[in-house]
Amino acid sequence: MKFLSIIGSTGSIGKQTLDIVRAHPDQLKVSALAAGSKNLYDFKEQILEFRPSLISLPSPESVLQLKELLSASELKGITCMSGEEGLVAVAEHPQSTVLVTAVVGFLGVKPTLAAIAKGKIIALANKETMVAAGHLVINSAKEHNAQIVPVDSEHSAIFQSLWASILRGRVEEEVEKLLLTGSGGPFRTWSTTDLKNATISDALKHPNWSMGAKITIDSATLMNKGLEIIEARWLFDLPASKIEVVIHPQSILHSAVEFVDGSIVGQMGLPDMRLPIHYALFYPERVASSRVPKLSLSELKDLTFEKPDPVRFRCLGLAQEAAAGDDTRACVLNAANEIAVDSFLKGDIKFLQIAETLERVLDEHKPIKSPPLEDILECDKWARAQARSIMASKK
Repeated sequence: MKFLSIIGSTGSIGKQTLDIVRAHPDQLKVSALAAGSKNLYDFKEQILEFRPSLISLPSPESVLQLKELLSASELKGITCMSGEEGLVAVAEHPQSTVLVTAVVGFLGVKPTLAAIAKGKIIALANKETMVAAGHLVINSAKEHNAQIVPVDSEHSAIFQSLWASILRGRVEEEVEKLLLTGSGGPFRTWSTTDLKNATISDALKHPNWSMGAKITIDSATLMNKGLEIIEARWLFDLPASKIEVVIHPQSILHSAVEFVDGSIVGQMGLPDMRLPIHYALFYPERVASSRVPKLSLSELKDLTFEKPDPVRFRCLGLAQEAAAGDDTRACVLNAANEIAVDSFLKGDIKFLQIAETLERVLDEHKPIKSPPLEDILECDKWARAQARSIMASKK
């Protein structure tokens, strides 16, 4: 039996994780859950179904709102916490052996580091943690002998393809480059002129994947691929120059590794996040699941690949530049992007202003090399304020 803590349980990844748990009651059990305050009814239903011993919400007020939805008997035996303290407590839960980091954004950094310090397996779906603090996460994982298993479909594919090289400690010697695939998002064929008038509704129409709003917008700007370059750089200890983005509209090859002997090894499957989630939850074993749809090769019509356009999708280039150094540029890029995407989703800025805002924030930032957590937190705070200021000046 594996015991799980899940942060971000009412989001897209969190719900799909619980769907896997639901299908394997004899092998997986939930010990602790943390969620945001927007979906309290969903959280209530999760609590009643999975009976965690610890739950956490963003604030004491949201805990009180939850308690209005549940009776005292329904909450019996469940500890209720809130804020950052609650997130960390969920991550460190003594019964849990696996932490699923399904929360979106910088919020995942502290609970992830806390779970690593306890030597837990990290099923990592929160790429922003690796983007902002990758060097701290990897160094801590080595120190505490904690295993990080990526949940992003691309990094899961690379992890599986690289497994033999990882076991032998030969990744640097055997890998020519990592091939990060992406669908190209809803705007793959749009011109720059068309992108000037792209609406929120247009940007949220991802052609293949069902995801949350923030990551769907990141897919539309190709920032998602950029953040994945930074994440892959830390996860697999390879320079950004060895990581290449390839547009693959069908989303069947989830990513691949090109080895020095010319071989290309990849992982294929239907575009369904339950596949990498399932792999991470049962790692290192392979377990059959009725929840994961199967791919039939004989039914595939075509698989196509193309290079991304750095002119139309400036966010990708900004991330590639940030990935090249061991400094705070990636943290600043991530923080400014969270603010810009949120502003776009609220209708406050236009689609192309996301990249414009990020570029200005990066231009005004003075990078700090090999930053401690305190500097990362400060740079994150600065970048958010700077992004807000830049966008406000454009109104």
